[in-house]
Amino acid sequence: MNDAAPEILIEVDRLNKHFLCGERRIEVLRNVALQVRQGEQVALVGASGAGKTTLMHILGGLDRPSSGTVRYRGQDLLDLRGAALDTFRNRTIGFVFQFHQLLPEFSALENVMLPALIAGRSFRQSREPAAVILEEVGLGQRLDHKPGELSGGEQQRVAIARALVMKPQLLLADEPTGNLDSGTSDEIYQLLSRIHRERGLTMIIVTHSTPLAARMGRIVRMVDGEIVA
Repeated sequence: MNDAAPEILIEVDRLNKHFLCGERRIEVLRNVALQVRQGEQVALVGASGAGKTTLMHILGGLDRPSSGTVRYRGQDLLDLRGAALDTFRNRTIGFVFQFHQLLPEFSALENVMLPALIAGRSFRQSREPAAVILEEVGLGQRLDHKPGELSGGEQQRVAIARALVMKPQLLLADEPTGNLDSGTSDEIYQLLSRIHRERGLTMIIVTHSTPLAARMGRIVRMVDGEIVA
């Protein structure tokens, strides 16, 4: 029997982020340190302005810190730039946002195909996995519907399918239920929980929802740019 702990997927050390507003220096992240193991479900909680979204963007390679390190399986993310960073993001990380950011002129299927097309796969190679993942999230009958023809919960399911189509190691979700009613929010949580269970996917979710945070495997609380618990 192997009792070894899952390997560390993400390791953040002495992460700082500040902005200059005129002569004023605004500290957004202060000496953040965090480890997340493969397969963990982590809720990132705290008041507005605590630094949660900034940390999420840095973990996803969408922003860069003022100082510190972010490592994925020992590789320093901050060493990657340009096309190398784009490729890493596309193949390693799935993103889900509060406002789904679907392209309104594209169908659900076309929206989900986008990451694979961006990665250089053919239309045929991109279509099949997109259709399969939409079926998995309960939208197998809605492939040709555009976002404006879908409910808020269905649009978020399309966004989740798009985040998963490249089979990422990590899912980053920023308030994925923040724009939904309580019943639909619970459906989205149940979907994320099933995906985590079936795929062993590592998830970090920024949320103001106490019920959602309580269901996660670990809660990380931020106050004024620092992790306090």
